[in-house]
Amino acid sequence: MATYTHLCDDRARELGRYFGLNVVRVVPIARGSVNSNYAADVGVGRHVFVRIYEERNRAEAEAEARLLDHLAKTGIPTPRPMARLDGRGFTVELECKDRTRPVAIFPWQTGEMICQKLVCARRTHAVGAMLARIHRAGASFEEKPVGRYEARHLRDRLALIAKAPSDELRGMAAKIAEKLDAVASVHEANDGPRGVIHGDLFRDNVLWNRDHISAVLDFESACEGSFAYDLMVTALAWCYGERLDLELVRAMFAGYESVRPLGPKERGALFAEAKFAALRFTVTRITDFAMRSEQGANVPKDWRRFWQRHAELEALGEMTFQRLLT
Repeated sequence: MATYTHLCDDRARELGRYFGLNVVRVVPIARGSVNSNYAADVGVGRHVFVRIYEERNRAEAEAEARLLDHLAKTGIPTPRPMARLDGRGFTVELECKDRTRPVAIFPWQTGEMICQKLVCARRTHAVGAMLARIHRAGASFEEKPVGRYEARHLRDRLALIAKAPSDELRGMAAKIAEKLDAVASVHEANDGPRGVIHGDLFRDNVLWNRDHISAVLDFESACEGSFAYDLMVTALAWCYGERLDLELVRAMFAGYESVRPLGPKERGALFAEAKFAALRFTVTRITDFAMRSEQGANVPKDWRRFWQRHAELEALGEMTFQRLLT
């Protein structure tokens, strides 16, 4: 979908040597909104995945790599980052004109991404169980990654949206800010169970081998946060076609609770966290996609889809929402 930093074959070979890889050539992967990704041919039919971090410094990229290394060791099917041969971590810095960018390399993962039409209760049950496994595995990770999408960060982005060239986007800034003000205090006051969350477990971040999850990808948004929030991000991502499909949501919750039961406080927070999640992705899809339409490829992720989710949640109301999910 988007490639922001060009990586030529020669520079890829230089990077590969840090990991003991003989890179033959690289091909950009048109996927993702934040980072630049490449497939690298390393000979004899083997490939690796190369990620150039566009918004993180090396310390931040190393912290993410350590989390992925931990999760992989605990049995989560996520690609384990390759370590440098010299023992100096998992990343190498790529010198670019404006600044250096950290680069990490991962084993190539096989599997299939599914479209919304193939999402069923059996699959959302599996996704819910996997999310709970991630939450449990993260409990033994000693570092506490800091989130980048709390209310204060979203307000900073809304200030940028208010200055957007598009009349439509400028007009949305005040509307979103009003809704955010109404729910942010509840989100911030949520003192239910917390830990390492994925933060972005969408369909394009899960690979399948038939009905079995073969890999969980892209922990770019992983941070310390509310489990209830992470569950509602995932539910809104997987269980919404033209409307919120409550059968799929209930199956996801059942899968989650088969691994980690929800407490009363978490259940009580779900509605507010769902609305906050809908606003979070409305805002970031505007700043990361709509306002970047002239950078790289134009990625067709429409912010209106999450604005629509928020509107449907408001129309349902909290009492109806909670009753329909029991």
